[in-house]
Amino acid sequence: MKSRKLLSGLALLGALTLLAAGCSSNKSPSSTVGGATAKCQQDQFGCVVYKPGEPIKLGTLLAISGDVAFLGTDSQHGAQLALDNLDGKLDGTLGQTLGHNWTMVNEDDLCSKDGGQAGGTKLAAEPNVVAVIGTSCSSSALGVADKILSDKGIILLSPSNTNPNLTAEGTHQPFYARTAHNDKIQGAIVADFAFDKLTLKTAATIHDESPYADALAAVFRDVFAKKGGTITANGNQAIQSADTDFKPLLTTIAQDKPDFLYFPDFDPACALIAKQAAEVPGLENTALAGSDGCLESAFLKTGGNAVFGTYASGPDLSAIKQGSFYTDFLAAYKTQFGTDPTASFHAHGYDAVNILVDAIKKVAIQGTDGTVSIPRTALKDALLKTSGFKGVSGVLTCTPLGDCATDVTIAVYKAPDFPVEGGNANSVPVFSETKKLTDVGG
Repeated sequence: MKSRKLLSGLALLGALTLLAAGCSSNKSPSSTVGGATAKCQQDQFGCVVYKPGEPIKLGTLLAISGDVAFLGTDSQHGAQLALDNLDGKLDGTLGQTLGHNWTMVNEDDLCSKDGGQAGGTKLAAEPNVVAVIGTSCSSSALGVADKILSDKGIILLSPSNTNPNLTAEGTHQPFYARTAHNDKIQGAIVADFAFDKLTLKTAATIHDESPYADALAAVFRDVFAKKGGTITANGNQAIQSADTDFKPLLTTIAQDKPDFLYFPDFDPACALIAKQAAEVPGLENTALAGSDGCLESAFLKTGGNAVFGTYASGPDLSAIKQGSFYTDFLAAYKTQFGTDPTASFHAHGYDAVNILVDAIKKVAIQGTDGTVSIPRTALKDALLKTSGFKGVSGVLTCTPLGDCATDVTIAVYKAPDFPVEGGNANSVPVFSETKKLTDVGG
């Protein structure tokens, strides 16, 4: 009996030992605290997981068709060149991150609320999209794509949205950020150009129904008036972006003979306003100006010689053109896409991808089999902590509300010397100024 009890005890001890060993062996790195499974379970939106050999999927939601295609395709090309250069080679081949190739899924924001709704919904339903580069137009993002994607825990990182409300307390969506400037900066700099540089004292504005144009015109009017300028009696006018005949409206504005007419709209409306203004009595001595919605190839193509002399503001790329990398970048752009840049946000598209990749590397969890798990909330948090990142467009430091271009140089160019296809690639701005976001209440 004694020997049987001893054997039973030994058997029980052995079973417990095996059980303990089995439990220990189940604690793989992916299921321990800090491992992939635990971190993905702790993240409100889980992880995007890429199995061995599966490419990382990047979405884009940009204006790539119609009258504003010059704007969106330019940003898309910048994003694609960033992926090409992950291995340090601008050779037209998408690179790798953490042993995984990249692939792009492209949707069209149509530069409209409806386009943002449709494209954002498609990308939110697309399996395993790590983030979305977009939108081109603020109207496609504000309260539309930014909310749709934020509700799914998917980053929307824009190279060209500039409306202040996208990064304002109360209207900012948590997964939205941008490498483009805030128009609190651009509107103020255009006012400085008109009042200080050109020493003009009266001004009028025309904006379309887009959040972009409305905000830019409003900031300009506010700053211009605070500097001592006067907004004329007919100086706050609105149009629809589909309008084509602006002579009646321009005739009304001309009654006050403003020194400066600012119309930060999109093409073709922007080009048509400039073209038709030249034929309206009372505006022959008025300086005409748009902003980066006009600073693209379509403006010169639509307006022709009639718009020569019109000003347009946008990111100042003249300083970075001195750098050897940007020279290589422009050469690769033309080789790969058959044209010079068609707008001014290709560098911002390039930078958007690079700060995203940098954030991915900081939070991704690599399995021993090559699986990569990326916690969505952790990725957003890492992106918004970007600080001192030396991009092509400048040094990027993101705020908690998503503004990553916080120290911005805006230039004013004079047609036809725009730094885009159809203009003058070696153009020099007629005015340039740098402001911090904190300088303008951001």
